[in-house]
Amino acid sequence: PTKASDSEFESIVSILLGGSPAACPRWIAFNKIGRCVWMANAVRMATTSSSTAVSMLLHSSKFFKAATIAIMGIVLSGAVNAQSALNEILSSGVLKVGTTGDWNPMTVRDPATNSYKGFDIDIMEELAKDLGVEIEFVPTDWKTLVNGVVAGQYHITGSASVSPARMKAAGFSESYISVEFIPFTAKENAGKFDGHDAINQPGVKVATTLGTSFEKLVRAWYPKADIKVVEAPARGYQEVLAGRADVFITSNIEGATLQEKFGVVRVKNAEARSPTPIAMLLPQTDQVWINYVNNWVKVKEAKGFFAANKKKYG
Repeated sequence: PTKASDSEFESIVSILLGGSPAACPRWIAFNKIGRCVWMANAVRMATTSSSTAVSMLLHSSKFFKAATIAIMGIVLSGAVNAQSALNEILSSGVLKVGTTGDWNPMTVRDPATNSYKGFDIDIMEELAKDLGVEIEFVPTDWKTLVNGVVAGQYHITGSASVSPARMKAAGFSESYISVEFIPFTAKENAGKFDGHDAINQPGVKVATTLGTSFEKLVRAWYPKADIKVVEAPARGYQEVLAGRADVFITSNIEGATLQEKFGVVRVKNAEARSPTPIAMLLPQTDQVWINYVNNWVKVKEAKGFFAANKKKYG
């Protein structure tokens, strides 16, 4: 067969999806060996065929029908690749990033300027630069973070803890940092608590933010305590600073920043728990985009970008 023209290729796709043009006697005359040779070449080349040849295959033996399905898989996989977020980003010239703006020092929003800064922001800006596109930060919150990437509101998110619940709905990039979780309290309450058991008591108010990994952890760690859940943009640490709660938990990364900024302290003898990898959320079925981001992470790690960013933000 000759290399298909554009119109012939459209006919092939039409046939594979149910069309049935008349078969050509020249192809009917092929014996089984000849057809096998042609099929092997067609699968290898993907675009080498004619509409009449495919029609013949559709009306031949089970072997050839199975092989036709293989060609259809090649054609359809090409269509899937064309719909990847990567293609959309490159064609539109914009990378859309979902970020909460409330996880210091990862992502912090300045309400006066509606701009963002932080560890995540530097990563996303570097990714956009390497893609050769502009960046658009899309505001989101923790309870809708996964929904946003599933619904296509943004192409990728900033850092999020990798969890089985999130993995059911969304994909993750390679991890580039890990965190542990620690309970904190106000400095004036430091003497009230000694270890996790002292927190897990009736009457102790533990504040957390709805939809975060912190919420799940405090419910698991402190089932006897009074769990106070607030919605973003409110945060658990703000409840403690305002005197409306006794304890909050956060990552070692954010905790170090809050200690320096607000003077909160770690709960005495309460060891860090639940070491967790951190990664970017991506559309679960978009393997083309996931592969790009994963390889980008590996390249940047090899060049020291992530190490330098970690050093910058402590």
